[in-house]
Amino acid sequence: MTDRYSTVLLFGAPGVGKGTQGKILAQVPGFYHMSTGDMFRTLDTHTGIGRQIMDFMSRGELVPDELTIRLWRENTRARSVLSLYKPHEDILILDGLPRNVNQAQMLKYDLNVLAVIHLVCHDKDEMVKRLRRRALKENRRDDAKEDVIRHRWEIYEEETRPVLAQYGKEIIHEVDAMGSPACVLQHILEELVPVQNAHFNRLPDM
Repeated sequence: MTDRYSTVLLFGAPGVGKGTQGKILAQVPGFYHMSTGDMFRTLDTHTGIGRQIMDFMSRGELVPDELTIRLWRENTRARSVLSLYKPHEDILILDGLPRNVNQAQMLKYDLNVLAVIHLVCHDKDEMVKRLRRRALKENRRDDAKEDVIRHRWEIYEEETRPVLAQYGKEIIHEVDAMGSPACVLQHILEELVPVQNAHFNRLPDM
């Protein structure tokens, strides 16, 4: 259990800005951001696991949890070997994982979750506008359809939101996602600065 990755989870519905905040936090020394969306987008389809995953994706099927977690473990290990991510020093900022309760259970022995930053938005119409802008900017026109967006929310409410119950309320911090990126970042850092300070104080002297 002592070898688990010290982790902060970025959590929230589609469109709340998890990826944006993760990329900003990655610029802060001592934080290392991993996005599972980026992990799938840069998938090496020439590897065994890459071919397996592409088989599911090409059929429009969900990638099984076991393959998703295996890919994440291999990615994390590779980044550690290359010293891009230093597990004994850095806090891992994890964005997009776990997506369901089963994944949370599977990651129990991989992650020491120090905090969960729950980005919340109560204005769904504004979220629709955000997701449409993002989809058009990234040339994903199908993702800009309102029915597609609302279906993604339904999946989040049914499968992903229950993940929060896997973690103690004392480490879950709600942050309003509706401000400017800098404003949202300010509120996230209010929660994470004490977490990082406590982490650094636990590190052995180099």
